Amino acid sequence: MCLQFMFPLTTRLAAWLRLARREETWKTAEILILRHQLAVLQRQQPRRPKLNRADRALLAALLSVIPKARRHGLRLLVTPDTILRWHRDIVRRRWAARSMRGKTGRPATHRNIRALVLRLARENPGWGDRRIHGELAGLGVRVSAPAVWEILKDAGIDPAPRRSGPAWSLFLRSQAEAILACDFFTAGLLDGTQAYVLAVIEQASRRIRILEVTLHPTGAWTAQQARNLIMDLGELLHRVKFMIRDRGSSYTAAFHAVLADAGIRTVLCKATTSGRRA
Repeated sequence: MCLQFMFPLTTRLAAWLRLARREETWKTAEILILRHQLAVLQRQQPRRPKLNRADRALLAALLSVIPKARRHGLRLLVTPDTILRWHRDIVRRRWAARSMRGKTGRPATHRNIRALVLRLARENPGWGDRRIHGELAGLGVRVSAPAVWEILKDAGIDPAPRRSGPAWSLFLRSQAEAILACDFFTAGLLDGTQAYVLAVIEQASRRIRILEVTLHPTGAWTAQQARNLIMDLGELLHRVKFMIRDRGSSYTAAFHAVLADAGIRTVLCKATTSGRRA
């Protein structure tokens, strides 16, 4: 663009110097001839010709020399207002380029945010860039997810670390001997009534223990079944650490107390299924 503009400007300046040496009569005659030729071309081609940026810049520079009172009397390919608009666009692009010099790209992240990201990464080795971004958003810290990724990468920290702990399935298999689960299910009798059966499953062996059957499971009855289970476990009791159950009302504080005395912790499920006593 710069070379395209400088070449025609240089040639026009050389022509200007040659015209300065001519007499006024010659200049006037040449101007009239050029105006007449331009009028003929405009009649033959009424559509305006396409001008590139160099042509627009040159016309805008030359028009700035002519007084404003004389501009509307000129015969031009475009109107003087159009050339002035080109001039304003050139000035605007020039100042826009100067204002953006050295400021391209996304602004730098504040050093306090950078320090907070690195602190979270050091104190929580298993957290990746997405987890850290979510925690910062919960604290009200405004920072983009790509910025968190770049901060970790620049500090030599893996933005997506692999979790060092075992998977959930491996954890269940390794801890299966310490886990029991109990639940009620219903059985229809010959007279049409519904009986409630309390069953316990051992996660390691998948063995199911049917504790008792009743028509009305109460809290006292459920606590007694817990005592019977502890006695039935015998030598296996020392390996059991957790009992998983639902949120049924039949499991009372007495049920929890019996298991707690045997060193078994009760773990509640998040939801119950249809058919269970809630």
